[in-house]
Amino acid sequence: MARGKLRIYLGAAPGVGKTYAMLSEAHRRVERGTDCVVAFVEHHNRPRTEVMLRGLEEIPRKELEYRGSVFTEMDIDAVLARRPQVALVDELPHTNIPGSRNAKRWQDVEELLAAGIDVVSTVNIQHLESLGDVVESITGIRQQETVPDEVVRRADQIELVDMSPQALRRRMAHGNIYKSDKVDAALSNYFRPGNLTALRELALLWVADRVDEYLNEYRSEHRVSKIWGSRERIVVGLTGGPEGRTLIRRAARLAEKGAGGEVLAVYISRSDGLTSGSPKELAVQRTLVEDLGGTFHHVVGDDIPASLLDFARGVNATQIVLGVSRRKPWQYVFGPGVGATVARESGPDLDVHLITHAEAGKGRGLPVPRTARLGRVRIIWGWLVGVLGPALLTFFLTGLSPEVGLANDMLLFLALTVAAALLGGLVPSLASAVVGSLLLNWFFTPPVHTLTIADPKNIVAIVIFVGVAVSVASVVDLAARRTHQAARLRAESEILSFLAGSVLRGETSLEALLERVRETFGMESVALLERESEVAPWTCAGSVGPRPCRCPEDADVDMPVGDHMALALTGRVLPAEDRRVLAAFAAQAVVVLDRRRLQEEAEQARTLAEGNRIRTALLAAVSHDLRTPLAGIKASVSSLRSDDVEWSDQDRAELLEAIEEGADRLDHVVGNLLDMSRLQTGTVTPIVREIDLDEVVPMALGGVPEDSVELDIPETLPMVLVDKGLLERVVANLVENAVKYSPQDQPVLVSASALGDRVELRVVDRGPGVPDEGKERIFEPFQRYGDAPRGAGVGLGLAVARGFTEAVGGTLNAEDTPGGGLTMVVTLRVGEERAVRPVPSTIAMT
Repeated sequence: MARGKLRIYLGAAPGVGKTYAMLSEAHRRVERGTDCVVAFVEHHNRPRTEVMLRGLEEIPRKELEYRGSVFTEMDIDAVLARRPQVALVDELPHTNIPGSRNAKRWQDVEELLAAGIDVVSTVNIQHLESLGDVVESITGIRQQETVPDEVVRRADQIELVDMSPQALRRRMAHGNIYKSDKVDAALSNYFRPGNLTALRELALLWVADRVDEYLNEYRSEHRVSKIWGSRERIVVGLTGGPEGRTLIRRAARLAEKGAGGEVLAVYISRSDGLTSGSPKELAVQRTLVEDLGGTFHHVVGDDIPASLLDFARGVNATQIVLGVSRRKPWQYVFGPGVGATVARESGPDLDVHLITHAEAGKGRGLPVPRTARLGRVRIIWGWLVGVLGPALLTFFLTGLSPEVGLANDMLLFLALTVAAALLGGLVPSLASAVVGSLLLNWFFTPPVHTLTIADPKNIVAIVIFVGVAVSVASVVDLAARRTHQAARLRAESEILSFLAGSVLRGETSLEALLERVRETFGMESVALLERESEVAPWTCAGSVGPRPCRCPEDADVDMPVGDHMALALTGRVLPAEDRRVLAAFAAQAVVVLDRRRLQEEAEQARTLAEGNRIRTALLAAVSHDLRTPLAGIKASVSSLRSDDVEWSDQDRAELLEAIEEGADRLDHVVGNLLDMSRLQTGTVTPIVREIDLDEVVPMALGGVPEDSVELDIPETLPMVLVDKGLLERVVANLVENAVKYSPQDQPVLVSASALGDRVELRVVDRGPGVPDEGKERIFEPFQRYGDAPRGAGVGLGLAVARGFTEAVGGTLNAEDTPGGGLTMVVTLRVGEERAVRPVPSTIAMT
C-alpha cells in the first residue's frame, strides 16, 4: 500500500488564515471530484472559517471524559473506516486528551498516512520544536504544544501562509480572530508589531531552508554544476594567518544582509605540507566561524586558486571573501597571487571580495609555484644543479680549461639549465639561467671581471642564452604538469569506467565497492552511513577497514548523498579535485545498497508468492481430492448404518473394503501434505547413517500390489549414507507413482547399481513417459502430468520424494526409459566403509 501524502499550511503567526486556506483547498478538491472529508477542524467561532465548513463532509468526533469534563478529539478509527482520499486535520501539534490512542495529533496523522490516506494539516511556526527557545525569547511565552521539525520537513508540500504585521493587527482589531473582549490584551502582548515581525522572519527563513534542500536534491539529481544564486553562500578563504578572523567576521556581516545567508570557511593545504597554517590559529578560527553559525572545511590542493574555485562551485557559493595579499611588493615577481588569480578565473557567477586587514603587505614566505607534483627530492636536486652547478662549472672552465670558447661555455651552461628544469621544474631552471648568465658575463665575456660587455655580438649571445633557457624550462615544466594532469585524468577515467561496468554487470557487493574506495584513495576505513530522519541516529549500512566512523562528524572526509546517507572516510584529507570521483563512488554505493535491498525484497516476495501458490493449490486439493475419499467413507458408513436395507455379508464386506481403501487414500494424501509442509518450513532433520538398500526398498513396497513391482537389488552393493525413514518414503512415492502410470501387464522395475562413490536406485515404468520440457515441472508441488484422474492424488508425491532425497544429500532426476516410459534415478552417497556382502563360493578340498 502506497503511503499517503502530507500537505502542510505553515502559518507565520496565529490568525494569518492557514485554516481558511486549508478549507478553500478542500472545496477546490471536492469540486474536482476528490473524496475529501473533515477529520478535525476547529473554527474557534470565527465566522469566516465556520462558513467554509459548510458543504464538506465531517467525521463525527470522539468524546472522551477527563477529570469530570467531556472533551472531543478526532476519531481516528472512524476516519480509517471511512477511508477517504483526503482528510483535513487541523492543528498538527495538538496534544490529545489522556486516554486517546496517541499522545499527539501528529502521531494520529502518521497512522492515516501509513494507511494510504492523504492529509492536509496546519501548523504555526512557533510550534516547531527547534524554535521553542527562540519564540520564548521573542514573545515571553513558552509553547507547550510542539511538533518535531522532522515531521514537518517530511511533508510532501509545505505552503507558507503569511501576512504583514500591520494587516494582521487590523484583522485582529476587526474581530476576525478573537472576540472583542480579548482584542486589546492580544494587541498589547503577543500581537505586538515586533513579535509578529520576528515570527514572520522565522517562518520565512525556515521555509527558505526547506526550499534550499529541494534545490540541492534537484542539482544533485540533474548534475547541475553551474552556480545558481538562489541564496547567498559566502566562502571565506583562510590561510591560517591571523587575518582569518577579520575575514570571517566580514563574511558573517555580508551573510546577515541577505536572508538565509550562509558562511563556509575553507582552509586549503598543500599535499606536501608546505606553507601550512598555524594549527592553533586554525582551531581558533574554526571555533569563531561555528559560533557565528557557519561551517569549517579543510581540503587539500596544490593549486590553491583552482581548489578554492572548485570548492565554491561545488557548494553553489555566490561570493568569495579573500584577504589582501600579505606579500611584499618584490614578491609579486613570482606570480599575481591567489586573490588576483581567483578574481580573474571566477567568471560571472562568483563575486570576489578582497578585504584589507592589518597583516596586508607585511610579507610572508616565498610562494610555492604552480608546478607539477615533482616531489621534494627532485626539487632539491633541481636547485642544487641550477645554482651550485653553474658555480662548479665556472671553477672547472676557468681553472682547468680556460680556452674552451664563449660559444661552448654558453652550451655547457645551457645544459645545466635544461638539467635543472628536468629535475626541479620552472623556478630552479630560471634561477640557473640567471646565475649562468651572470657568471658568463663576469668570467667569460670580454672585458672579464666586469658586467660590461664590449662586443655587441656577445650581448646578443647572452640574451639568446637567457631566452633559450627560459623557453626550455617553461616547456619542460608545462610538459610535466600536462603529464600529471593526463595521468590524473586517466586514473579518473579508469575509475569511472569501473563504476559504469559494475552498474552494467549488476554487481551488488557493497563491501567490494567500499574496499575499492579505500584502495583508490588510500584510506584507513570507509563506511556508508544512513539514518531514517534528520533527528535519528546514524547507522552503518556497510564498512571496510579498522575502526570505521559511526557518524560523519568523526570522519576526515565525508561525502553526503541525499538527506539521510553519507560516505565517511578516515585516514587523510582529500584534495578538492578528488571529491568529484568520491561523489561518483558515493552515488554508486547507494545504488548498490538499494539494489541489494531490492533483491532481498524480491526474494522475500518470491518466497511469499510461492507460499501463496502452494496454499492456493492446497485449498484446491482439500476442496476436491481430500473430499473424494471422505465422501466415499461417509457414503459407505451411512449405508451400513441404514435400517431400510438388509445388507448381505458380501455387500457389507465390499462397503468395509471401500471404507478401508478411502481411509488409506486419505492417510496417504495427508501424509504427503504433512511432508510437504515440513519441507517448506525447513523442519526436516534427517538422521544419516549407513544402511543397506535391500533392507529399505522391500519395506517401501507395502502399499502396492505384489505382482506390480520387480526388484533387482544386488547383495553386493555398498552401504549408503541416508536416513532410513526418509528413503523409505522416497521409494514408496516413486513406486506408487510408477505403478499408477504403468500398464497392468508390465510390472515396475526397481533396480540398483554402484557407480564409483555413489549408488543409483532406478524406478523404471513403461507408461506414457514425460517430454523433456516437463521433466522438471513434475517435481513441483501440486503438479500432475497428462490425463491422470483427479482422484489420483494431489500431485505431491514426486515433490516430497525430491525434497527428502536432497535432504539426505542425494539427487532425484527423471530420464526416458528406452522403449518408452519414465525412469526415476535416485543417486545416493556411498558410506565411508564400502561394506560388501560376502558372495558364496565353492572351496576345493585338498
